[in-house]
Amino acid sequence: MDFVSVRIISGDVAGLVAFYEKATGTAAVWSTEDFAELKTPTATLAVAGTRTVPLFAPGSARPADNHSVIIEFLVDDVDQVHRNLTGLVTDFVSGPTTMPWGNRSLLLRDPDGNLVNFFTPVTPEAVEKFGRGRRA
Repeated sequence: MDFVSVRIISGDVAGLVAFYEKATGTAAVWSTEDFAELKTPTATLAVAGTRTVPLFAPGSARPADNHSVIIEFLVDDVDQVHRNLTGLVTDFVSGPTTMPWGNRSLLLRDPDGNLVNFFTPVTPEAVEKFGRGRRA
């Protein structure tokens, strides 16, 4: 089995895709006006409109209603990401903070309110785990 993607259902697909394009530096690939994907070498973030939900099961997903999932991106320099997103992000949950497990993390909410974590491994153990990062 391969884990392929995470899909966010949004009432504003274009707006959310534009946010993630700017935040990640990754251009989206659009299939329809209701579905786009931001593909990285290791995972894909899909954004779909509310009109796609009934194709699976009516009422099974609601936009801007996530309270349990954190979307995470491994980045080379989380402090630089924080500087780049200042002015774009209106809800930084916590600024760059070094966590006990060795990652320097930036937690924010995207325009739909989903939690997003950008992180950079900084301790030798975390760098080894992810194969990249900055040494503390």
